[in-house]
Amino acid sequence: MGRSVLVKSGSVVPSIITRGLSRRGVLALGACTLAVQARASLPNDAPALMSALTRFAAGGALREGRVQLELPELVENGNAVPVTLLVPGPLAAGEEVAALALFAARNPSPEAAVFTWPARPGPVRVATRMRLATSQAVVAAARMSDGTVWTRRVDVLVTLAACVEG
Repeated sequence: MGRSVLVKSGSVVPSIITRGLSRRGVLALGACTLAVQARASLPNDAPALMSALTRFAAGGALREGRVQLELPELVENGNAVPVTLLVPGPLAAGEEVAALALFAARNPSPEAAVFTWPARPGPVRVATRMRLATSQAVVAAARMSDGTVWTRRVDVLVTLAACVEG
């Protein structure tokens, strides 16, 4: 009968599963398993996020697309995550980007940032950094001059959380 390996959680894994793997290989396998479980446990849309998006939309319909959200999907440290929001051109005649917003579903306050400016025809690009409390959905929204609101969502896995209270 094969040997068994005691895993930190207290469960016993038969050695047949770990045969041929080095200690680093077993640790890497465990880390991958945790990452997959964390990714699967991300919420669809927290009620606070939907409420914040609805307030930003100010009665406009939310549509997917047109705005681009660039940030890493795997973040080692949630304290300063680089983010870029972009509404590429060309825009239709008379169409302008009225406001850009950034939302983080599981932060203490879902509204991370709102960018506004006087009449801004043409493409718009904003780059900043944000804090992420934990693994969550990050949403960018662009409100256009005609009232339509375009969104883009990225699910982000954070290994070291920020915004920790306590």
